[in-house]
Amino acid sequence: MIARYTRPEMGKIWSDESKFGSWLKVELAATDVLAEHGIVPKEAAVELRAKAKFDVDRIREIELDTRHDVIAFTTNVAENVGPASRWLHYGLTSTDVVDTAQALQLAAANAILREGILKLILVLKRRALEFKHTPMIGRTHGVHAEPTTYGLRLLLWYAEMHRNLKRFDAAAEDMRVGKLSGAVGSFGHLKPEHEERICASLGLQSASVSTQVLQRDRHAAYIATLAVIASTLDKIALDIRHLQRTEVREAEEFFSAKQKGSSAMPHKRNPITCENICGLARVIRGNAQVALENVALWHERDISHSSAERVILPDTTIALDYILDKTSNLIDKLLVYPHRMMKNLELTGGLVFSGQLLLDLAESGMLREDAYKLVQSHAMAAWASEGEGPTFKDRIATDPEVTKRLSPEKIALAFTFERQLANVDTIFERVLSEHA
Repeated sequence: MIARYTRPEMGKIWSDESKFGSWLKVELAATDVLAEHGIVPKEAAVELRAKAKFDVDRIREIELDTRHDVIAFTTNVAENVGPASRWLHYGLTSTDVVDTAQALQLAAANAILREGILKLILVLKRRALEFKHTPMIGRTHGVHAEPTTYGLRLLLWYAEMHRNLKRFDAAAEDMRVGKLSGAVGSFGHLKPEHEERICASLGLQSASVSTQVLQRDRHAAYIATLAVIASTLDKIALDIRHLQRTEVREAEEFFSAKQKGSSAMPHKRNPITCENICGLARVIRGNAQVALENVALWHERDISHSSAERVILPDTTIALDYILDKTSNLIDKLLVYPHRMMKNLELTGGLVFSGQLLLDLAESGMLREDAYKLVQSHAMAAWASEGEGPTFKDRIATDPEVTKRLSPEKIALAFTFERQLANVDTIFERVLSEHA
């Protein structure tokens, strides 16, 4: 991932220094365990632990000749250790080290991602409670539907992020696994108990069965889960982009005093953070497709997944870390305009209460089909007038077919949003109690 979208802590995990450091942790853990089992001389394990180190530039130099990064790595470590290096990488194949070390890197990345998810959940809860009873128009198909509150919309995202947290925890745990079962997974040189002990010393589970590689269904499910999380962030940002449109202007991104929106138009306040989130979510979803393609490998392994994972694992975790932070800041500093929300709620002269009138007329004894036809006729006439003629509310209040069935008080009650929002507290209680 380019530096523009890389936060330092996450970027450090995917550096060459960190990767080779993880490889060395695996190598030394293996040597220590094999020494405990009397396979490697204990003094050799002690010497390896004391002297083993690597130099990234030197590894790159050796790889120019070997064209094999793990051999270049072990060669460089051996240069620093001396004769005891003959016990380095004993009984292992390259992917034993690479896949197990990758699990260590992912565990570190997942700790950061989980922190980002929790941060967003907290800010969504806080702002949902802030706007719990702030009425606004709900939209279906982008068209005014019925009243809702902005707090309910934020609460919806809060609940979704809790589901994402549950999915994430399961996917992250599924990736907390290593393997040291050899070239085809048959433990030709080590024993299963060695693998279990080595993995445990690294804080990992051991795969119950593998080939030369950990099976990539794990990685596909993991990346797909990150893509689902990214899609939620995309959903949030897309919603705010609509609310920031000049014609709507119910909410907008924070815009600092020194910020510029356009090189040509000084008045512009563009939803660039939201658009940034939406764009990177597309990248993450694209990476999920690559991860799915990596599941099918030839027999006990081929290397087609390797080159792809060198890109998609760092890029996906880095990009999600970035947009999680962006979304948290977006919601934390979001400018919300309740007055404009109310203005838009009242924009159609009461059209959004047509559903309540339909129910009230049906309750009064009118056939539902007749009530629908009556209410719709006034609604369509109000639409066609484009605000120049009587409003929908005015038309309803003067229709004798309505007034002979509904009292003025009943009609007025039908046009109050408080009636339709009477269950907001109950919805909040239900959601918050689920995630207490």
